Amino acid sequence: MPRLRLAFMGTPDFAVPALRALLEAGHDLAAVYTQPPRPAGRGQRPKLSPVHAAAEARGLPVRTPLSLKDPAEQTAFAALGLDAAVVVAYGLILPQLILDAPRLGCLNIHASLLPRWRGAAPIQRALLAGDPETGISIMAMDAGLDTGPVLLTERLPIGPDDTAATLHDRLAALGATLVVEALEGLDAGRLQPTPQPAEGATYAAKLTREEGRLDWRRPAAALERQVRALTPWPGAWFEAGGDRIKVLSAEIVENPGSSDAKPGRVLDDRLTVACGDRALRLAKVQRAGKAPMAAADFLRGFVLPAGTLLDPGLSDPGT
Repeated sequence: MPRLRLAFMGTPDFAVPALRALLEAGHDLAAVYTQPPRPAGRGQRPKLSPVHAAAEARGLPVRTPLSLKDPAEQTAFAALGLDAAVVVAYGLILPQLILDAPRLGCLNIHASLLPRWRGAAPIQRALLAGDPETGISIMAMDAGLDTGPVLLTERLPIGPDDTAATLHDRLAALGATLVVEALEGLDAGRLQPTPQPAEGATYAAKLTREEGRLDWRRPAAALERQVRALTPWPGAWFEAGGDRIKVLSAEIVENPGSSDAKPGRVLDDRLTVACGDRALRLAKVQRAGKAPMAAADFLRGFVLPAGTLLDPGLSDPGT
């Protein structure tokens, strides 16, 4: 494969495998663009992004502009003389002059089967929706939000135990492999971008902490997906005794008590909670500031007897 002169533009952990794969394929990384260091931790000391740390460890030049709208930044990017730019969850909008500068354009690794789940949180939205599969799309970027033509896709089944964390890692590895293949095919003229169909487009909105709140009126199957989709962030949670309890894993069970138990009612001493349909048994939970623990260990120090109504404000009045 010919050695290409590339810029890499990414920020989070998800992007690091692709950076490594491009280096291992022998490409010339002229510059790595990433978000500037942000205050983090108790001391609020500036922390490098995962991509920044990985690039520095390989001795690569790193650039951290606050914006790419500045003409000076655009001139500096064009001066790199790139064959292509690879973009993975970078976090900045690329102006048209940036998109047009590399010979082969800017390629984006997107964690969905476009046009489904354009936007910021495709992995979590696929899990929340109960999609049977997801995948990676390598897209030739245009000015729209994940609307560019697609060069390559590969499907990945979503297993019944997959969480956002497990899918994240599998998709990151798949994206790293696929982008190397896409660059080779595009440079050789074997790949032609295919416009995305207009039908089937969905938007994967950015997650919020409030989306983690478990509404027991919903079916147990939807809540179990919510737990998996929001692990590790922002986490699914409920309130009890003034505490916010995060649910790290759960399983769907048949209602062991009355089938018409009020949603949110604790049904037994195994932390089984009635839902709008069936029930959810909470297997692993975590109190704020505490370590994760199995439900049985949690209940030794936090009393939630059968009959307790969790989050009563979410349920209809009455018994």
